[in-house]
Amino acid sequence: MQSVTEIAETMKALLTSTAERLARETGFVARQSKLGGAAFAQATVLGWQQHPDARLSQLAQAAAAAGVALSPQGLDQRFTETAATFLAALLQEAIGVLISAEPVALPLLARFSAVVVEDSSVLSLPDGLATLWRGCGDAIGQHLAALKIALRLDLLTGTLQTLALEDGRVADRSSILQRTPVPAGVLRLADLGYFALARLREIAAGQAFFLSRLQVQTAVFLPTGERVDLARWLDQQPTAALDLAVQIGVRERLAVRLLAVRVPQEVADQRRRRLREEARRRGQTVSAATLALASWTLLVTNVPPDRLSLTEAAVLYRVRWQIELLFKLWKNWGRLDEWRSTKQWRILCEVYAKLLGIVLHHWLLITGCWRFPDRSLVKAVLTLHDHTLLLLYALAGRFDLATVLNLIQNALATCPRMEHRAKHPATFQLLLDLSDVA
Repeated sequence: MQSVTEIAETMKALLTSTAERLARETGFVARQSKLGGAAFAQATVLGWQQHPDARLSQLAQAAAAAGVALSPQGLDQRFTETAATFLAALLQEAIGVLISAEPVALPLLARFSAVVVEDSSVLSLPDGLATLWRGCGDAIGQHLAALKIALRLDLLTGTLQTLALEDGRVADRSSILQRTPVPAGVLRLADLGYFALARLREIAAGQAFFLSRLQVQTAVFLPTGERVDLARWLDQQPTAALDLAVQIGVRERLAVRLLAVRVPQEVADQRRRRLREEARRRGQTVSAATLALASWTLLVTNVPPDRLSLTEAAVLYRVRWQIELLFKLWKNWGRLDEWRSTKQWRILCEVYAKLLGIVLHHWLLITGCWRFPDRSLVKAVLTLHDHTLLLLYALAGRFDLATVLNLIQNALATCPRMEHRAKHPATFQLLLDLSDVA
């Protein structure tokens, strides 16, 4: 875990000396100018973090807090292709810094050296940016330009282990996440978009672990070597929960534990409605086997039973949703996919600047409150927004940055937590209940 002093030094270097260097290297600052790389980065990155829907006048006020007096019109003229290149380079520098927090107090997660969740989110961009970020413009209702954010999040320490930008048209199975090694002792969670038997075999060969939903078209073989019709076979089982050693894949024959739990009828019916709606949208039909298997939650894992029971696995897989909540947080409260302008380069500058601000705020968020299982990320982000102006003043030299970061972390540590729910327990409650039982 990094100290406040280390984070202060990293953040200050990024938004001052590194920003000035990259501004010159990218050509954003070609001659002496009152709006250098540092002031522009601080005004845009922190200006949009303070006001995610900021007008030009508010960004100009952020520039003034950074020590540069500039009119809104003058600032607007700086949102060019070169400015976008500069902010993209600065974002890459920030992504390369791994900040970790004190591990969250959840014993089930602590059984592994890390518990990583992988997923992605797509931002639609103006068509004029298709040469930079290619979307799926050949599909109905899709944009010519789109940016995919691929993310690997460690749920133990909150670390953004991987944050990569890809063309929006890149399929999940071809994502950079599929080529990023999973270290030994780490448990990896991902949704069906990332399901690939070769990838699961690679993870197991590296002494790492996986917990994944089963792609229903995957061939399943019993310990006897017999291939089964999974839907029919499960329907014949006398119990509503099953934990069995099987092999999956005709060619791979990957040894896994198959974990199957029958769901309530209303849940199965809801799943079938969604399957039919999605198939109708794509102009396809749903197979009878897929509809039958909607009655079951099907997971596969290589974690031994003495390390993770069926019940624990069913609860643990729910934490995969935390990465979806993080993307939702970035979009709903960071307005990552919203902008006021119609100018393509200003829009791209805004996307890069907001992403950069989100990364910086994430450093503060995880070191301030990640260790609390019942943390409220929404309330934490609102606390960060309230303190952003202090960061601007500190970077301008008016306050000591480490002192300001200490104030922010104290505020995060005392901000309200999530309430315990009796009827529909939150995931953190289920995880803590499992710990109490153990």
